[in-house]
Amino acid sequence: MCGLVIKSTGSSYLVHFDDGNCLECHVKGNFRIRGIRSTNPVAVGDYVEVETLPDGTNWIIDIQERRNYIIRRSTNLSKETHILAANLDQVALIVTLNHPVTSTTFIDRFLATAEAYRVPAVLIFNKIDLLTEDEQTQLQSLRQLYESLGYSTLALSANHLEDSQRATLYAQLAGKVTLLSGNSGVGKSTLLNALFGREMTRTGVISNAHDKGMHTTTFSEMYPLSLPSCEEVQSKTWIIDTPGIKGFGGVQMDKYEVSHYFREIFEVGHNCRYSDCLHTDEPNCAVRDAVGEGKIALSRYESYLSLLGDCDEQKYR
Repeated sequence: MCGLVIKSTGSSYLVHFDDGNCLECHVKGNFRIRGIRSTNPVAVGDYVEVETLPDGTNWIIDIQERRNYIIRRSTNLSKETHILAANLDQVALIVTLNHPVTSTTFIDRFLATAEAYRVPAVLIFNKIDLLTEDEQTQLQSLRQLYESLGYSTLALSANHLEDSQRATLYAQLAGKVTLLSGNSGVGKSTLLNALFGREMTRTGVISNAHDKGMHTTTFSEMYPLSLPSCEEVQSKTWIIDTPGIKGFGGVQMDKYEVSHYFREIFEVGHNCRYSDCLHTDEPNCAVRDAVGEGKIALSRYESYLSLLGDCDEQKYR
């Protein structure tokens, strides 16, 4: 039987089948080490083959080829990566300028990973009702920056979602499999609850001591979203909620390819003197010239250098 993995707890997986039934499934130990350099060889969004044994237990025996996936560097030193989700139509990165602060380095690292694995990305700026006047100005600048690079952006307050904002979100999500991601505390679970109109996941509070998010989602789960539209679109609309992440380390990137995942740096880089220019200290570097002239945002260039450093130093951020 072939089904869709809609929930992962680490020790078991919930698999959904076309007839609407779901089965709790396990993975055999030898399957886990079969050439898969990941802490979770089976991920939410995977299509898998399931076998039911005479004793009634259900086992995942194979994974269909993935269309794409999003990964991050794992904190488990025995492995290299952790797959956040597979077979995605888009990723929506939830960002907050305060309570807590999402750094531009984190944003750019996430976007670069999405570029590397050919997954379209959307930025959702949340908690805009909490912003000061200066932060509102910063928000407009960031939206202008990322929209100029071709990324869609939305600004809203999940706690007070307006009808127009809800309609815009539904239009962005309709007929797609979307991964929601972001730092802990940015309001992923609150937004999810607002989209569904009921409590889907537990929401948490911000730590007063450090203004950091407290983890409330402890595992990845995929939810079908009913929309005020045709039944065909409803059946194909899924939202994947994942645990909040504090950092995003680049993986499986060659240092000469990192610039390919920063759209403006890749475009301007064609004008460098050397075809293998890393845009660090080479002479006649068009990218560094563009940064100096304000044609490439300094924050984006610094994020590029940060990700480039991962390739040599194997740092985790």
